[in-house]
Amino acid sequence: MHSADSKISDLFVIGGGINGVGIARDAAGRGMSVTLAEMNDLASATSSASTKLFHGGLRYLEFFKVRLVREALIEREELLRALPHISWPMRFVLPYHKDMRFDSDTPTSRLLTTFMPWMKGRRPAWLIRLGLFMYDHLGGRKILPGTKTVTLSGTPEGAPIDERFETAYEYSDCWVQDARLVVLNARDAEARGAKIMVQTKVTSARREDDIWIIETTDQRSGETRSHKAKVLVNAGGPWVGQVLQETLRLNSREGVRLVRGSHIVTKKLYDHDKCYFFQGTDGRIIFAIPYEQDFTLIGTTDAEHENLDERPVCTDQERDYLIDFAGHYFKRDLCAEDVVWTYSGVRPLYDDGASSATAATRDYVLKVDETGGAPVLHVFGGKITTYRRLAENALDKLTPFFDGMEGKWTAGVALPGGHFPVEEVEARIAKLAQRYPFLPQKSVLRLFRAYGTEATEVLGQARGFEDLGHDFGAGLSEAEVVWLMEREYATCAEDIVWRRGKLGLHLDQAQIAALDAWMQDKQATKAA
Repeated sequence: MHSADSKISDLFVIGGGINGVGIARDAAGRGMSVTLAEMNDLASATSSASTKLFHGGLRYLEFFKVRLVREALIEREELLRALPHISWPMRFVLPYHKDMRFDSDTPTSRLLTTFMPWMKGRRPAWLIRLGLFMYDHLGGRKILPGTKTVTLSGTPEGAPIDERFETAYEYSDCWVQDARLVVLNARDAEARGAKIMVQTKVTSARREDDIWIIETTDQRSGETRSHKAKVLVNAGGPWVGQVLQETLRLNSREGVRLVRGSHIVTKKLYDHDKCYFFQGTDGRIIFAIPYEQDFTLIGTTDAEHENLDERPVCTDQERDYLIDFAGHYFKRDLCAEDVVWTYSGVRPLYDDGASSATAATRDYVLKVDETGGAPVLHVFGGKITTYRRLAENALDKLTPFFDGMEGKWTAGVALPGGHFPVEEVEARIAKLAQRYPFLPQKSVLRLFRAYGTEATEVLGQARGFEDLGHDFGAGLSEAEVVWLMEREYATCAEDIVWRRGKLGLHLDQAQIAALDAWMQDKQATKAA
């Protein structure tokens, strides 16, 4: 079956990752008509496989990426104000030892080697303090506390750490539920008039005079449809080059470098709520982060990923690398049996010709092509922290094509469920627990961290768990599943247990299969 949409959208966005939905939301809020197509689920690739941090990128200072770091540092607090339910401040503990090394590829390392050859690649304490001083002051920090020095001996921060580390530096960054960030941006875009289509693949797009004709296929029904738009946005993430060359059949010198980042999740390795920033003997860094209340997240690696047709997975080699890396810091010995889950994502970094995956730029590049008539904007690279600024800059580039485009508006504007001040988080969690006393504290915290003020809409007038319908396990109720299907674009169990949340860590395969069967039956009944 084929149908055609006679309406001409201002923007047609290809890609439902963070950059695609961010651009769609910004444009819709400026009064533009927007259509977005995602071939799988929202955040199904890179945007659900990050290290879950809103951070300035402390290590990027070693590459002299001061503008990138400054922009990201400013954004941390802007985003924290807009989504205090799915993002929250965290303190990072950076244990120091005099034998720490640089990555020899960094400009800072080369400079020190030239002028201080006796350092032999070591990362001196004064340099770390200088970097942290810049980190504290580049972004005009107002909410987050600054850096301090901590003693590891006899303290909670030092308890799980090897005794050869006596001192650490503690600084601030923010945690974010990455896939929820994507979904909430899509919901807000839709509330402002955008059309969001999941499981919808763009099969071709061509210019006819000054209009794009875009063909899509619904991955579930097989239905094909034609759409029209004045401007096309290629926010395909890892597939941006493939969309450019194969779907749009355009030529470009620009390209992406596909870098795989893998993570491991273990049972909880320590009892406090701070993160660790570990520096390796090879100059790389990894994080160890409290995760989903009962676990520790460790990552990430940087490995070239050549083939997009290959699903990114954490290899045994990468798993063992992270175990060994973390094992240099933790007192307890880690082994493969400690790992309860792994995940991996492909970062589509702008190809700047860097010699290694670690050195490749994390900055974004936006390119407009109007050589054949109707314009197309290609989005190369980017990082989750700067997605909102990327969207603003994308709309700036498109301003010449729309008379009277409205101005910037997204700074500090709350996403669904986040309409409350950051300092009220604890009080609101307590209020939710008081309203639904039958819920365990862990469930209250999970629901608030997912839905914020909308948690009461999910739970409704329930006075007991039985009022929420079928129990799928791990505190997942029928009421929540229906919400996710009707309001948050979820179509299968994987969307819910690995992207809208991480309950897959608590459910077994039989429970996940039962959830999926229930969802498919629900959708079939609705379609009949």
